[in-house]
Amino acid sequence: MSFRDNLQHLRATRNMTQEQLAMLLGVSRQSVSKWEAERAYPEMDKLIRLCELFECTLDELVLGDMTARPANPAASMPPRAAPQDVTGYDQAMRTFAWKLPLGIAVIVAGAALSVLFAGLTLVPGSAYQSYSSALMLVGAAVGIALIVPALFARREFRRSHPFVEDFYTAEQKSQARKAFSTGLVAGIALVMAGLASTIVLQPFPWLAGSVPLFFAALGAFFIVHGYLVKSCCDVERYNEKSLRGMNEAQIGALDDDLASRARQAKRTYGMYALIMGLSTVVGLVLLFVPALNARWWFWLAWPIGGILCGVVKAYRSVRSAK
Repeated sequence: MSFRDNLQHLRATRNMTQEQLAMLLGVSRQSVSKWEAERAYPEMDKLIRLCELFECTLDELVLGDMTARPANPAASMPPRAAPQDVTGYDQAMRTFAWKLPLGIAVIVAGAALSVLFAGLTLVPGSAYQSYSSALMLVGAAVGIALIVPALFARREFRRSHPFVEDFYTAEQKSQARKAFSTGLVAGIALVMAGLASTIVLQPFPWLAGSVPLFFAALGAFFIVHGYLVKSCCDVERYNEKSLRGMNEAQIGALDDDLASRARQAKRTYGMYALIMGLSTVVGLVLLFVPALNARWWFWLAWPIGGILCGVVKAYRSVRSAK
């Protein structure tokens, strides 16, 4: 009995589609299709993962006959009328959408406390100087402790599940867009309120420097959180990012259309990296070369680089639409 027959039978006994199996293995659906058509074979780590998933040995899977193996209803996928989140993508992305903005907010709040305690030293009889630097370091440490593990967890999830089937409904995507709009408006309002507070609190210098930072911390949280919630529903963008991160061996396992998209994504990302790299060089030259007298507007190099990246993206979109 062939590996193909065993795989098809085991997948059928679990009521599992090719897309679901591919997501659980961290490969594309085209890879599973090629395995079942005997046009390619999985690598050893994927074979081991298949054995773990279907509770069999490697010999049974590759050389044995498993077509007589009865189905196990308890281990089967539930019947589905619509795509399902079989990888835990939504939970992973929403956890990241909380931890990253919270870490950023904590770092900014730590800076706000540092400024507050530094300002209190201007008050006669105060003795808060020793707390100022410590609070900034504590805020930075707590923020980094939230951000770094979240980044590693998301990277590990992408490595295990580079492709995810779009299971979000139109209503869920609409709610995510509304959450982003609400977070953006709330964040901007908080930042503006912080700027306005500098005028009101001018008589109190220990507050005028710290209160705007507290507002900025809250504003950053709402903006970044809303953006990440909206982004997690853009599964197509997630899959495109996975395509551009593939090497040639992985691209070779894809079908022609997907392989072409992967190479195009890698070229586009390389173009973005080149543009922003050149922008960084230009910005640093403008900053550190006194003869150019550009110390106060060197930062324009990065926004201009971002605009150029947008132009490249628009041009690529127009070409692909033809």
